[in-house]
Amino acid sequence: MPRTVFRGGDLFDGTGAPITNADIVVEDGRFVEVGTNLDADAEIDCSNKTLLPGLFDAHVHLTLSHINLWKHIQTPFSYRFYEAIHNLAATVRAGISTVRDAGGADLGMKEAVQNGLVLGPRMQISLGMLSQTGGHGDGWLPSGGEADLLPSYPGMPSTVVDGPEEMRRAVRELVRAGADVIKVATSGGVLSPRDEPTHAHFSPEELDMLAAEADAAGIWVMAHAQATDGIKNAIRAGIRSIDHGIYLDEEAIEMMIEHGTYLVPTLVAPRGVTRAVEAGAQIPEASIRKAEEVVEVHKESFRRAVQAGVKIAMGTDSGVTPHGENLKELTLMVEGGMTPLEALTATTRTAAELMGLDTNLGTVETGKLADLVIVEGNPFDFDTLGGRVEQVWMAGSRVV
Repeated sequence: MPRTVFRGGDLFDGTGAPITNADIVVEDGRFVEVGTNLDADAEIDCSNKTLLPGLFDAHVHLTLSHINLWKHIQTPFSYRFYEAIHNLAATVRAGISTVRDAGGADLGMKEAVQNGLVLGPRMQISLGMLSQTGGHGDGWLPSGGEADLLPSYPGMPSTVVDGPEEMRRAVRELVRAGADVIKVATSGGVLSPRDEPTHAHFSPEELDMLAAEADAAGIWVMAHAQATDGIKNAIRAGIRSIDHGIYLDEEAIEMMIEHGTYLVPTLVAPRGVTRAVEAGAQIPEASIRKAEEVVEVHKESFRRAVQAGVKIAMGTDSGVTPHGENLKELTLMVEGGMTPLEALTATTRTAAELMGLDTNLGTVETGKLADLVIVEGNPFDFDTLGGRVEQVWMAGSRVV
């Protein structure tokens, strides 16, 4: 592969340094030089452009394309995989080159992307979400039927469990099926019909078993955690990230700082429920009520976490909101108290650190994989950033 120089652009390198004009040389899929007046065999003119590291979204659902419950239960099972092809491509076109799928993507989808069968971002997959009976991942309906957004099938183990031993088996089954990270619901949620975001789920004994089994497999755990006590239980168990974190109190924030726990806020998600209803989606009244209730308290919890210095990685819950609109989260992060530089760093270096990928990704530094996003105009104008992505490169190959 020839040495290629990306010349004359402004560089946000993800390290926290200010934007500066720089040339970047790529060879064999990696950054080999960053500086000025660099030479190479081929040249890409980046004048009047800004170069960013490949961006991250640490909470997506690539097989979920909408939250219209009635539509879901009338859609053929396999249809989700064909929709996912478009969701994968839309994600990359937005500049997101790496994701952590929080439920829905399976090993076959991950390998299809790795092998070049379909265009998509690098993926860490959780397969499904561990939930107690009656919890956020239990699709039981009062009618006696089920409406499971993440159904079980070969390669996708059942994830509704009760008690430490069932938890042990479920974690082992998820690892066997290819999970890179384990996801657990330590509280209720918005879209599930028979629980509340303020209720903690799973006992400390169950969560300790989960953490021990994940540790034995050499992988981390992410928690759907909205309730205050559910957040604290997750932190005490050593879970790596609190996703959503709607009802944070001062003690929970202090615990996150003490334990080095990451927050993946997904601020755009509750608003996505409201947008879906306005567009005509059929969603249970209880879920609409919960979405409306959490928006303001979510914003306030995030603001206090930012002020306190909690480690924050960008995540969106895309699928609840349309895929490809991921960067709208950045606007809300700035409204919540982050500087634009901090928000973009949360979407690059910090997210890479959360996922354990910072050795190779997250910043533009020599030796790392050459993931680059080339954008027109100001990269801190987040309202329009997604529409100004002109090129996306992954490991030195142009994919968009």
